[in-house]
Amino acid sequence: MKEKILVICPGRGTYNATELGYLKRYHAGGGDPVARLDAYRAGLGQPTISELDSADKYSPSMHMPGDNASLLIYACALADFAAIDRDRFEVVAVTGNSMGWYLALSCAGVVDFDSGARLVNNMGGLMHEKGQGGQIVWSLADEDWGIDPAKATEADAVLAEAARDGLSVHISIRLGAMIVFAADDAGMKWLLERLPKDDRFPMKLNYHSAFHSPLLDHIVPLAHAANPLADFGSGAIPAIDGTGKIWSPKAFDAEAIYDYTLGAQIIRTYDFTRAVQVAAREFCPDRIAVLGPGTTLGAPVAQALIASGWRGLRGKADFQQRQAADPILVSMGMADQRGVVTR
Repeated sequence: MKEKILVICPGRGTYNATELGYLKRYHAGGGDPVARLDAYRAGLGQPTISELDSADKYSPSMHMPGDNASLLIYACALADFAAIDRDRFEVVAVTGNSMGWYLALSCAGVVDFDSGARLVNNMGGLMHEKGQGGQIVWSLADEDWGIDPAKATEADAVLAEAARDGLSVHISIRLGAMIVFAADDAGMKWLLERLPKDDRFPMKLNYHSAFHSPLLDHIVPLAHAANPLADFGSGAIPAIDGTGKIWSPKAFDAEAIYDYTLGAQIIRTYDFTRAVQVAAREFCPDRIAVLGPGTTLGAPVAQALIASGWRGLRGKADFQQRQAADPILVSMGMADQRGVVTR
């Protein structure tokens, strides 16, 4: 009997210096899918995925901007998705973080591989050329990976102060026991001064616009113009979006998921925490696989599961103990874990 697996797709910022050569390392040659992506990019006069992945040195100015990073991450994630052993695992649902929603649409069959590539490349280009503002990550976590009530209260106070002072500061992503703020330039400066500091947070995300906030209202008509409704279909695997809504195959209109993807998903808070919790509770997977590249989603996924008490998880130590015995959360960006779910 096959194990049930929930697949989680990564977002922007997951292909960093340690991921350079990811496709060569785990998907030698790349095959036809990468060749198709390369031909598509070459036709647009953009650096190919193979060129980016095989560069001699990681360059933030080349690898991090959305017009290059987005499709590079798409290539890595979709290659990982294809590598999951379907003789042993049944993919029961997919979700993703932020840009990962576009990847989830491709994994779910709502868009095909080529349409998904165009969607990701178009949106990465729009964000690079027309995006504004930025994002800052701040942790609400206590030592046991729960949400510290005092920090949650502080986050509410920050938002209230910003609104009172007329600053454009919004919640962009709810990310486990972390929160991602979106703000314009003035709001970014204010947040970096206002948020309590530790050795890591607040963390400004370089080359990121004010995703999932009203600051990107102007992107919506551009996104509709660049991406045809005809690319969207009825899907083959349930997909859970950034509100926690389940899009079940053949149970929705293509126009509805198109409008969400190129509308509310761009300009409203993306609740990744809720997406993970809904997917885990509704589909009861035996394991959860986070596609590569990168390993940054592991902690937020674990924190979301702990917060909902999934399978009786009570905290960080409890989660780590279960992981050591038989991983319930598999990060395919980690060499020592990907073999759990691959052929």
